[in-house]
Amino acid sequence: LSPSWLRYFRPQDFVWLLLFSVLAALNVLLRPDSSVLVPVVLIGLGVSAAVESRIGAVTTILIELVLCGVLLYGRGVESSFYVFLVLPVISAATNFGIRGIVLSTLAACAIYFSYLLRVDWKAQIIDPENWFELALRALLLPVVGFLTFQLAEANRGKTRTLEATAKELAEANTSLKQAQDEIRRSERLAALGQLTAGLAHELRNPLGTMKTSAELLQRQVGANNEIAAEMAGYIATEVDRTNSLITRFLDFARPARMNWEKGDLAGMLDRVTERFEREKSGPARSVSVFKNYSPDIPPIAFDPQLLEGALLNLVMNAAQASPPDGVVTIKTRRVDANPGPAVEVAVIDRGSGIDPKNLESIFNPFFTTKPDGVGLGLAIVSKIIDDHGGKIAVESTPGEGSVFRVFLPVRT
Repeated sequence: LSPSWLRYFRPQDFVWLLLFSVLAALNVLLRPDSSVLVPVVLIGLGVSAAVESRIGAVTTILIELVLCGVLLYGRGVESSFYVFLVLPVISAATNFGIRGIVLSTLAACAIYFSYLLRVDWKAQIIDPENWFELALRALLLPVVGFLTFQLAEANRGKTRTLEATAKELAEANTSLKQAQDEIRRSERLAALGQLTAGLAHELRNPLGTMKTSAELLQRQVGANNEIAAEMAGYIATEVDRTNSLITRFLDFARPARMNWEKGDLAGMLDRVTERFEREKSGPARSVSVFKNYSPDIPPIAFDPQLLEGALLNLVMNAAQASPPDGVVTIKTRRVDANPGPAVEVAVIDRGSGIDPKNLESIFNPFFTTKPDGVGLGLAIVSKIIDDHGGKIAVESTPGEGSVFRVFLPVRT
């Protein structure tokens, strides 16, 4: 046997072949007057047991029943080979449970007792002792099958327990990895917040001076120097844009002051939709919003201003990713989450989707794929959801669209 061929066999397969080969050899040596078919059939039983995993349990059981019938043919119910009828019963009990035990036992008993049909009952009589022997042999089959089933079921139970444990460990490992990612992101955000707060304070004073100087210059040159007046206007505009950017940095960096209110989530989402309709521009102007609110959403506690701004940002992003005349869906439902019940708000688009390599980075500050983007939008959204004690997740398929899911706890 070549090594490449050996790998298809298990050690127990060779044990089966060895055992039945020994039986065949002993039959030839000790029973020279027996049929030449007996050693062949014995080896055939060993081969069928060895290749069961490759030909299937049903095929193996059928082959074993046929071969056992051949072994019994010579002496019928008196044959010592009746014991091999347990092989198909064991195979069935191992692979098919109670139903397999019943069917295989009936088939084995049918083969064994079929030889009673050849008895000349007028010339032969079976005494009670022999009837007891026949009954004992018949009952041996279901007893062996049931014991095998119990052992196999115990092993299957252990396997299921190990699989469940492995699954729990995998889920725990995933949760641990997510927690580690969130901790790392929180550490980055904390460091960034401290840097931003200090930097913003230092920048705003010179920016104020620059804007005041630009306005004075614009008034002084007036119509006498159009180029200087235009440049002064550019300076003032860029200063305003920089100040706006600094304000966004501070919104992201400073701890949020939550103004909790218990209100209707659907009403707040309606206000988000109205703001979107008023403020949408560019290619997103033709995009519409479809509402799919669940009726069983209870009132929840949230900061109306902060949460409305965060969800508006998600709707705006979804609209910008959608094709012309596309539809953005806002869907709500109640879910059972850890550590308690929550409300899910899903913002769904059928746009270009997100590259899988960017999925882990989209909530990081300063990460953006937009040419004119700053990369703070989704970072601020994530921070607001965190401040509400919720979670945000994203699912996306390039070319098919994205789903941003916001989970908000239901506080009683």
